[in-house]
Amino acid sequence: MVELELHQLSMRYEGLRKRHPAHERALLGSLAELGQQSPIVVVSEPAGDADHFVLIDGYKRVRALKRLSRDTVRSTCWSMSELEALLLERSLRCASEDALDQAWLLAELAGHFGLSLDALACRFARSKSWVSRRLALIQALPPAVQDQVRAGALSAHAAMKYLVPLARANAQVATQFAAAIIALKPTSRQVAALYQGWQGGTARTRELILSQPQLYLQAQAAVSPPSRSATQRWLDDLGALGGIARRARRALEQGLWQALLGAERDELAAAFARARAELTRLIDRFELEGGHAG
Repeated sequence: MVELELHQLSMRYEGLRKRHPAHERALLGSLAELGQQSPIVVVSEPAGDADHFVLIDGYKRVRALKRLSRDTVRSTCWSMSELEALLLERSLRCASEDALDQAWLLAELAGHFGLSLDALACRFARSKSWVSRRLALIQALPPAVQDQVRAGALSAHAAMKYLVPLARANAQVATQFAAAIIALKPTSRQVAALYQGWQGGTARTRELILSQPQLYLQAQAAVSPPSRSATQRWLDDLGALGGIARRARRALEQGLWQALLGAERDELAAAFARARAELTRLIDRFELEGGHAG
């Protein structure tokens, strides 16, 4: 463990990390109250400058320490190359990364270290096609939109699902669209609603989305019924199932079976067997879940 001064750190990989404002506020409070609990990770500068280090992990902690006007940070220095350190750090957090995280790192490795598609595919244990798709993702997404994702103002999910298709059709429109909605700090659901409105809307609708996206969302909420919860939908399904069963029973009570021909009885019996099998599976699953709640 070594104590480093903040000015000794190179923050060159800060752009590979998305910011989460709520998490950073919580970390700031923790550092102010308890101090630094875990070290950052650095490697020595490739040029051999013994007084400067490349920050590999701990960007949020360093930003928080700067906001607290601290001058030093506890650090651990990995004895490996910058490239190997980046790949190791990525392997430790791969469970929490998304496609944009992967794309940013791939682009950095290709640009800064000159790794080919074959080398990147080997390093990530993926195919060349996978690497190409990830790189195409950030090539399609305008830099301004990527910056909004990094800043935590726009979710990566929303950017990949809605802004990338929009950018592939017209990068300038995607940039305008993202700039217009960013002040809302929109959820993915709100971005989806705005995107759908843009895709299916008139010129006037698109103008409204760019100028007053909040007004558009309010107008949509006023004309659209509120979405039902999963519980409500399940209760509706059970109600429908009970109603169908009652109607089918009444038909039998009124003599339906006796009125059927032989072939019709065989067809009804087969359909009934399939329905009973599905109902039995539903009952078994319900009893299993009810008996093991939590």
